[in-house]
Amino acid sequence: VILLAIGFVPALIFSWVFELTPQGLKRDEEVAPEQSIAPQTARRMDRMIIAVLLLALGYFAFDKFVLTPKREAAFVGRQAPATDVKSIAVLPFVNMSADKEQDYFSDGLSEELLNQLAQIPQLRVIARTSSFSFKGKEVDVSTIARALNVANVLEGSVRKSANTLRITAQLVRASDSSHLWSQTYDRELTDIFKVQDEIANTVVGVLKVKLLPNQALTNQHRSSNAEAYNQFLLGNQLNDRGNPENWRRAMAAFQQAIALDPNYAAAYSGMAVAGASLADSAGDAAAMEQALDAAGKAITLAPELVDGYAVRGVLRLIFKRDLAGTQADFDKALALNSGDSAVQLGYSRLTIALGRLPEAIAATRKAIELDPLSTSGWAQLGRLLAASGQFAPAREALNRSLEISPESHYAHFHLGETDLLEGKVQDALAEFRKAGVYGPAGVAMAEHTLGHASESDQSLDEQIAKYGHSSAYQVAEAYAWRGEKDKAFEWLERAYAQNDGGLSFFKIDPLIANLRGDPRFAALVKKMGFAE
Repeated sequence: VILLAIGFVPALIFSWVFELTPQGLKRDEEVAPEQSIAPQTARRMDRMIIAVLLLALGYFAFDKFVLTPKREAAFVGRQAPATDVKSIAVLPFVNMSADKEQDYFSDGLSEELLNQLAQIPQLRVIARTSSFSFKGKEVDVSTIARALNVANVLEGSVRKSANTLRITAQLVRASDSSHLWSQTYDRELTDIFKVQDEIANTVVGVLKVKLLPNQALTNQHRSSNAEAYNQFLLGNQLNDRGNPENWRRAMAAFQQAIALDPNYAAAYSGMAVAGASLADSAGDAAAMEQALDAAGKAITLAPELVDGYAVRGVLRLIFKRDLAGTQADFDKALALNSGDSAVQLGYSRLTIALGRLPEAIAATRKAIELDPLSTSGWAQLGRLLAASGQFAPAREALNRSLEISPESHYAHFHLGETDLLEGKVQDALAEFRKAGVYGPAGVAMAEHTLGHASESDQSLDEQIAKYGHSSAYQVAEAYAWRGEKDKAFEWLERAYAQNDGGLSFFKIDPLIANLRGDPRFAALVKKMGFAE
């Protein structure tokens, strides 16, 4: 459209000033009528240019002002249900301190406010993963609220200098970006908990949420020692960075917090998370036992703290295959805080292990509602929908996961699995090639389906050589898909020895569906303790 508009005026002038003759182009006044080559045709061309331009401009206007709004409305309607007025996202407070390394403190303050508000069953509070995904981005409040499907946003800033704090908080209504409330607090570091309580209680009051009888906003992540709390916040941020070096640094921070406050339950819970991550990455069984002990200590010290039950429940499932213990932990966690997305996602893993697919899908959807930008949540939902034969919604969920995190190996693998189950083998092959550590096993399955035996063998050999020590379950899937049952059961036994987390999907996995009639399948279910 732009090129037509720019070119139209000079083309029009040129066509009126010059005439095309047998001798070439000449100025109009130099040409006798009999020398002109179809001047009427030239003028018809001018009219055609005008018509094309008008049609292009008309389509441009129709697309922009009619079609585009309809597409956007359809997209929003598909992605976001009606916004609950009793819903809120707590954004990471901006660190205004001279020391930019103090980010962990401002982030920690935001997270603790979020945790306090999340205790209120009448209030839907978006999980940290989604709220904090906007950190450092120039995005307006209304856009954030639409993405998270919330009616209200709490934001603010923190300036920390030695033991002095200045905290500014403001509650914004998303529909019109109006400020419902704002306040600045100048306090000492030792008063940080009082400030958190004041902010949380004010937000509850402004949103007109009525607390249940005997309900109070408590925060069990606190310590009587200000520096212990500081180390706890530091450990949480290091845990989030998701690599062994930072998990080790997190362990050191939590250990320092416990040295300062030996009864600090939340620090024990954080240490369990860091320790489990380190143990899983290294295949260290002793470290896993230590992580379980730390989770148990957190529960002993603070029986009403949901964190300990959530982490111990997952560890009991994956590394102990203790379904009764896992069920007990998640029953307690759900009773304490069913509005915690991590609790819902962990509970879904338990129902998956038991083969209760509809219940697992419902719990995963609940986790996503609480954490709309959860890559793992959307990917898990896609995997479960594919396992139930709902391929179109499975693909939609997996693509949503990849919109949030394009490099997710897990999402690419299960999108490839969905394609493979639907018979779209070439599409599956393309997705498997993006699936990183899971990729060669996926390629082996797709090549086998295409009848390429040599290419399938080569890819499976690559999976075994590179990742067989840590991802035996994917090798078992590939052998099962190829119909090599003995090899499949051999690698399932290896997965059992490795405490491979993939085994928790064993009962609902469509890639190994051909193994279910084999007596060895029932024997392995019993051995793993995954019978109802």
